Amino acid sequence: MSESSRKLLIVEDDPGLLNQLKWCFESYDVVTASDRSSAIAELRRHEPLVVLQDLGLPPNPDGVEEGLATLQETVKLSPFTKVIVVTGHGDQQNALRAIALGAYDFYQKPVDTDTLQLIVDRAFNIAELESENRRLQAVATQSPLEGIVAASDAMLQVCRMIEKVAPTNVTTLLLGESGTGKELLSRAIHRLSPRRDKRFVAINCAAIPENLLESELFGYEKGAFTGAARQTPGKVEMADGGTLFLDEIGDMPMSLQAKMLRFLQERVVERVGGREEIPVDVRVVCATNQNPVELIKQDLFREDLYYRVCEITIDIPPFRDREEGRLILARVLLNKYAEQQKRAISGFSDDAAEAIEAYSWPGNVRELENKVKSAVIMADGKQVTAADLGLAGVDAEEETLNLREVRQHAESKAIRKALMKNFGNISRTAELLGVTRPTLYDLLSKYGLSAEAYSKRANETKE
Repeated sequence: MSESSRKLLIVEDDPGLLNQLKWCFESYDVVTASDRSSAIAELRRHEPLVVLQDLGLPPNPDGVEEGLATLQETVKLSPFTKVIVVTGHGDQQNALRAIALGAYDFYQKPVDTDTLQLIVDRAFNIAELESENRRLQAVATQSPLEGIVAASDAMLQVCRMIEKVAPTNVTTLLLGESGTGKELLSRAIHRLSPRRDKRFVAINCAAIPENLLESELFGYEKGAFTGAARQTPGKVEMADGGTLFLDEIGDMPMSLQAKMLRFLQERVVERVGGREEIPVDVRVVCATNQNPVELIKQDLFREDLYYRVCEITIDIPPFRDREEGRLILARVLLNKYAEQQKRAISGFSDDAAEAIEAYSWPGNVRELENKVKSAVIMADGKQVTAADLGLAGVDAEEETLNLREVRQHAESKAIRKALMKNFGNISRTAELLGVTRPTLYDLLSKYGLSAEAYSKRANETKE
């Protein structure tokens, strides 16, 4: 960026000094103000990257309170702007107060133009680097799917699978813990499909009592039961032409699973109390936080229904396994809620960032979202702290410098990622890692890993 395109706001009530500063920074795009109200007006109008501000402003140019108030308002309105305050000779105490309130730097009178130019130029360089960093971070967090932040390899793989599945009509099963974003991904499937202009209808099979779920899904005829005063179509009919999302299908009662199987096979429904077969054209997406294979073993889920709903299975990794993307997603959510709540929050403090990385996140992305939203509302300063997040008691693990521990951690992580990438296939994993099959088996035993854990659902999908 050339100096002529760099906007510099100079806030100074002394006309002589103001003219000197304008001459000093004539190569910049200089905007001037002499008091708080005009300074804030110019800040809003021109959005300068750097502000050079005298602390002694009218109506009391001999004091600093008006200057500090101007600084606070500037930082609140434009948290990324670099404010350099100019103080009286030897007034280090007020200079430090200004830094504590958010000023980038300070300079004490009398003015030496060469030194001041170096300070201002450095402020512009840092502001521009930070702006470019925010831009690149925004690009890096762009997911292949709108509305989904996929910063880790595992989530990028999920997004690519959804892009391939969405244009088809295959019944899709999303497997993942509560809070991992199953409904968000199901909506992405609908949005990328030819059915995007039709309805997306969601029903949570675990949230509706067993005696009501059938009528909710398939509808009922007038007089079918007490209180059935009129004919009512069910969720399946309402989704005709669009997408039906069956959340927590693992909790569907066995008594209803046979009727659901018939619907998936024939694409017809019968309302409760009715005999007419009603054809429906529906794309079905299912989700569960349970292991369907274990449910089948416990006679809680029909095996034939399972093979109907898992034509394509997509495994969504828990948030604790998305090591590469935790802080990136947290920052995206922070920006989102800071904008919604109109709070001038510039980022996370160091202790907050460390806590986000160290915490196990049992509630997955939903828990992160709730904590960040609450923190934005409760934060007192420009940055969200670990205490604001409710993670003050979470201590980040001290970074080890022991080479053996570092090597073991890196080795274990690489093996897990390679297994995930190859769906537990031993030969391909060994080839990717550059080791022999016997060596890989030894490493799996050493770190307590099982290739079967990564291949089970992949094999079930192939079946």
